[in-house]
Amino acid sequence: MNQDRTDTALPVAIIGAGPSGLATAAELGRRGVRATILESSAHLAAGWRYQYDHLRLHTTRELSNLPGMPIPRSYGRWVARDDMVRYLEEYAYRNELDIRLNTPVEHVRRNGSGGSGWQLDTPEGPLAASAVVIATGLNHTPRLPDWPGAATFPGSLVHSARYQNPTPYHGHSVLVVGAGNSGAEIAVALARNGAHSVWWSVRTPPNIIPPAADRWQRMGILVDKLPTPAADFLTTTFERVCLPDLTSRGLARPDEGLYTRARRDELNPVHDRGLVDEIRRDRVQPVPTVAAIDGPRVRLTDRSSIQPDSIIAATGYATDLEKLLGPAPLLSPRGLPTVRGSRTSPQAPDLYFIGFTNHPSGHLRYAGLEARAVAKTIHQRRERGGAAAPAHPPTTGQVLPRTPEGTFTPPSEESASR
Repeated sequence: MNQDRTDTALPVAIIGAGPSGLATAAELGRRGVRATILESSAHLAAGWRYQYDHLRLHTTRELSNLPGMPIPRSYGRWVARDDMVRYLEEYAYRNELDIRLNTPVEHVRRNGSGGSGWQLDTPEGPLAASAVVIATGLNHTPRLPDWPGAATFPGSLVHSARYQNPTPYHGHSVLVVGAGNSGAEIAVALARNGAHSVWWSVRTPPNIIPPAADRWQRMGILVDKLPTPAADFLTTTFERVCLPDLTSRGLARPDEGLYTRARRDELNPVHDRGLVDEIRRDRVQPVPTVAAIDGPRVRLTDRSSIQPDSIIAATGYATDLEKLLGPAPLLSPRGLPTVRGSRTSPQAPDLYFIGFTNHPSGHLRYAGLEARAVAKTIHQRRERGGAAAPAHPPTTGQVLPRTPEGTFTPPSEESASR
């Protein structure tokens, strides 16, 4: 384990120890390029580790492997949160990845000396790197709407990032806001575990895919090269054949196709894990979006109102890349990188973004493809004398210790910060 800081430039610095960052480091290591992962939290896979208890992968196990290591069959077809964390820990262990925990990167800037490379500002001082891969992903900072009157609400109002399980909401009337997978799954869990009433606030009706979502993922792989209208036509046809029309229950069919929204807005379809049944049984009631909050009463955009005991806002996340990069022509108005994967901007050579695409064929599958492409590009640039990533054999970094039970647990925060 080697976490000593030196004045020597890191060959490659990867920001973020989630699936994309781990896969990229492993792929670079297989090509003889040493990479160091900088992780702000005390554990790797923080984006998975702190999600709600009943979270499962939305893509099947066999189509969700990171490069070079399958997910164990014993984890089942739809991998649970804790098993996914265990898999990522073991992936880091087997690939001997160099991970510096408790190392937030506050800013990334071009080398001020006029040379090539990058400077990464951390609380413990600057680090230099010849190439940088930003793998902090789409779900970085919880985004809570600024509803008028929110401060007057007397009950619990939290972002879904703080929701763990339905137990505290037993007997409560709960408003869940957000038409994504998190909002849908939380609403179903509440309805099935003793909540008195569950409202599901939807701004734009989502595309919903049926329980056999593995078939949809395979379809996503097959139709990926099709033009968006053709891909929309195929998926919408199957969606309407397989799922009932819920308009009479308050949830209209979407106006736009799955691929239009995925490619334009990075929006995933909602996987039906009981949602349709709970809506048809009136145990989850779709309602319009929130207009304002007036004490205990929530006013909706159709001028109706409801009175929940609690509000859970599954309203998404911000990338916060603006804070990391500062004013730069590298981001879209929505804060997403304008180039991703193995492509780089002319204004920022050797700066790569990975894990910022919600691909219909599966985020983890696509992360593996991006990781291979980025690693190949960095290695080729080094071979041609581009990015100064010197040839090093993969070095043993922060190896996660194996427990007697065969699982992998991260070091203590004290040892991680050394």
